[in-house]
Amino acid sequence: MGQIETNTELLQNNLAGKGRLKIYIGMSAGVGKTYRMLQEAHNLLRNGVNLKVGFIETHNRKETHELVEGLPVIPRRKVFYKGKQLEELDVQAILLLHPNLVIIDELAHTNIPGSKNEKRWQDVLEILDAGIDVISAVNIQHIESINEDVKAITGVDVKERVPDKLLQIANEVINIDLSADDLINRLKEGKIYDSGKVHQALQNFFRPEKILQLRELALKEVAGQVERKVDYEITAKEKAWRHERFVACISSNHETAQAIIRKTARLASYYNSKWYVLYVQTPREAPDKIPLAKQRHLINNFKNATELGGEVIQKKADNIVLGIIALIEEKDVTTVCIGKPHLKLWQIILRTGLFNQLLKTLSKNEVDLVILS
Repeated sequence: MGQIETNTELLQNNLAGKGRLKIYIGMSAGVGKTYRMLQEAHNLLRNGVNLKVGFIETHNRKETHELVEGLPVIPRRKVFYKGKQLEELDVQAILLLHPNLVIIDELAHTNIPGSKNEKRWQDVLEILDAGIDVISAVNIQHIESINEDVKAITGVDVKERVPDKLLQIANEVINIDLSADDLINRLKEGKIYDSGKVHQALQNFFRPEKILQLRELALKEVAGQVERKVDYEITAKEKAWRHERFVACISSNHETAQAIIRKTARLASYYNSKWYVLYVQTPREAPDKIPLAKQRHLINNFKNATELGGEVIQKKADNIVLGIIALIEEKDVTTVCIGKPHLKLWQIILRTGLFNQLLKTLSKNEVDLVILS
């Protein structure tokens, strides 16, 4: 088990009257995140804390369901969608009742169309803004910036994702760990899925080699959070701390831009630093000269970057290098992240005076250049 407590941004949030956030994270369904949240809720209730259960997903697990008994539960909001009655977290009821703390499961959940917020993590941010503490849970495969790693391990493209900034603003991130053997035994005993789904799960997601890799991701994520806390809160007090500022330089190439944004977000998260996404619109990429599909992808990448905690900056310039140089000096950037150009493009770049000008700017301002694969 690992955990990270307050960072500077959260201290500022708390001073501003915002709630505290605690997140339980695990390598997969069935490790015991919801169970642990409910155990904690009972302990807090016994200690006189004014808490409510906003949303708990028991997945019909007997032990988990039994733990809900005796806890004050806020009724779910009932919504009719496509002829069916569905249930959602009732954010307004939570805000009106204003408990000290609320338990909210399934952080990565996508709300029913027509809801005020598209995602449950946005509901959580709204509740935190109202000064209410939140305890929530999420699986490692739902963390935005490691989506590609998860896809490589499991072969599954997870659609419901949580931006890394939720982990960064959390006061505590706690890993609920379980060995691969124990998790598989829980599955076989019917403690995770109904018996009809067990065989298929063992053949796909719940294979030992996949579980081990997901477990490693979860452990590394929480360990990284602890390391960043030590670096930022202890090392920074003992010596001068250079505030890192990253910039991800993207083009209208969707897949390359997506990868650069994710990797830059990870770097910025590691250093607990501010980061930007720079898109330089050259005359060749004017809106009337690039296809609508590319424009849509570009807008989606801007949205993704914002959700990951980055600030999107768009500049118009005749040359991309000039746009990068301007931003370095304007925002006091410490690291420039670019995609790997193909060989022909490298040959063109290295022959241009503008690239030499960029290198001189990087050297003068002590800026690192990171070329991402």
